[in-house]
Amino acid sequence: MLVLTRKSDEAIRILDGAIRIVVLEVQGDQVRLGIEAPKAIDILREEIYLSQEENQRASEVITPEALSQLTGTRLPHPPKKPESP
Repeated sequence: MLVLTRKSDEAIRILDGAIRIVVLEVQGDQVRLGIEAPKAIDILREEIYLSQEENQRASEVITPEALSQLTGTRLPHPPKKPESP
């Protein structure tokens, strides 16, 4: 981890200067940051990012049967194939 010291109105740049992070204000143990980045780059608070990852992992392991139990609905059965003579 790189540790830097910045004062209010000072900034750092990352990703070849494409992202600029500015210290807007420091009050006690809170720091307000401003982030300038291309629109194609998602910027998320860490707790939101981790929650999304957890939800994604959970959605990958749920079976259709478990989903049916959670929602209280029955899954439609696929149509039966006609038997060949």
